[in-house]
Amino acid sequence: MPPLFADLPVAQFANPTAAAGNPYLDRHREIIDRRKFETALSQIAAWPGYVPTPLILLEGLASELGIRDLWYKDESQRFGLGSFKALGGAYAVLRQLVRIAEKRLSHPVDAAGLVAGGDDCVVRDVTVACATDGNHGLSVAWGARTFGCRAVILVHENVSDARVATIQRHGAEVRRVPGNYDDSVRMVDREASANDWIVVSDTSYPGYVEIPKDVMQGYTVMADEILSQLPPATLPTHVFVQAGVGGLAAAVCGHFWEELGPRRPRLIVVEPDRAACLFASARASRPKRIRGALDTVMAGLACGDPSRLAWDILHDGADHFLTLPDTAVAPVMRLLFDGVAGGPRIVAGESAVAGLAALIAATAQPALSDQLGLAPDSRVLVLGTEGATDPEQFHRLTGRQADAG
Repeated sequence: MPPLFADLPVAQFANPTAAAGNPYLDRHREIIDRRKFETALSQIAAWPGYVPTPLILLEGLASELGIRDLWYKDESQRFGLGSFKALGGAYAVLRQLVRIAEKRLSHPVDAAGLVAGGDDCVVRDVTVACATDGNHGLSVAWGARTFGCRAVILVHENVSDARVATIQRHGAEVRRVPGNYDDSVRMVDREASANDWIVVSDTSYPGYVEIPKDVMQGYTVMADEILSQLPPATLPTHVFVQAGVGGLAAAVCGHFWEELGPRRPRLIVVEPDRAACLFASARASRPKRIRGALDTVMAGLACGDPSRLAWDILHDGADHFLTLPDTAVAPVMRLLFDGVAGGPRIVAGESAVAGLAALIAATAQPALSDQLGLAPDSRVLVLGTEGATDPEQFHRLTGRQADAG
C-alpha cells in the first residue's frame, strides 16, 4: 500500500442519528421506494445495451488490507458511457418524455415505444437541460438522443474540454458558463424558465424535487444488481461510497435499507476535503452549503450544496461521513490499473476511487479503523463509479494510458 495512507489526513464524523435498527419510514419511501425501483428496472433493462456491470472480488487486496472480502462494482462500461450516471439522467429524461407524450396523445404510452423511436415525433420539440461536471450531462444527452428530444447542457468553467466534446458527440448543445458546479445549477434553472426547457438535475433544491427522485431511482438499479451478484447468503458489512450532492449515496443507502432492514451494511459517505458539503451538513445536522472554488481533482464530486432529497435519507441512514485530500486519488487509480495484489486491471476515473482510498486509509490508521468498526471478518463494498471519462486527465494523474491492453 502507498506509504502516504498511514498519515493521510482523513476527517471522520460518526452520525448520531443513524442506527442499524432504525426503521425505513414512509417519508424515506417518498424518495426511494421498492415499487418505483421495479418500474425503473423494467424500463432500463429494456434499453439497448443493458447488462449488469461487474462486481469484482479483490481477494489479494482484501488480504493486504486485513479484511475478509472486498468487492468493487465497476461502472466503467455502463451503456458505453463510462459511469453509473447513465442510469439516472437518461431514466429521468425518459420519465418526463412519457408524461409529456401521454398528455399530448391522451392515452397511455409505453416507454418502449420511445426507446424504439415509435413515438419520437411527439416529443421531438421538447428540450431537456441540466448542469453538469461531466457524467450526468452525458447521461442526459444520451437519453435525449435515444428517446427523441433535444438537450442543452451547461458546464462550468472547470469542466474539461474532453468531457465537453464527449457530450457534444451525443448530440447535445453545450454552453460553458462562469463559476463552479453550483453556479451552473442556478444558471440552468434560470435559463430553463426563460426558454421553456425541462431541467433534469441530479440534485434537488426547494421547489424542485420530483425529477431528481427519478434520477436517484435509476441509481437503485445498480444497487440491486449488487445484491443479486453477491454470493448466496452473503452481505457486505460496510459500504464506502463517494458523494458530490449525495444522490448516489442516498440511493444506495435507501435501497439497501428498505431491502435489508437491520441487516443493512454500515454506510460510509466519502467526499473530497475541498468539497465536503455532506460532511458539513452532518456536523450541523442540517443541509449546509459550503462556498469557495471547490477545487478538487475529483471533478464529479466538486459540489458545495447538498441535494435536499439525498440529505433526508443520509441524515437518518448514513453511519459515517469522511473527507480525504486529493493526494489519495492518483495512487489508488494506479493501484487498480496495475492490478494490485494479483487482481485484474481496472480503469477507474478520479471520482471513482474516493471510497476505496478511504478504506485503504482506514485500514492503515488503527484509530480510524476502530471508529468505522473494521475488523478481520469485515466484508466491504466499494463503488467504482466511473472509468476514464477524461482519458487525458487519467494519463496526467497516473502516467498510464487508459486504453492500454
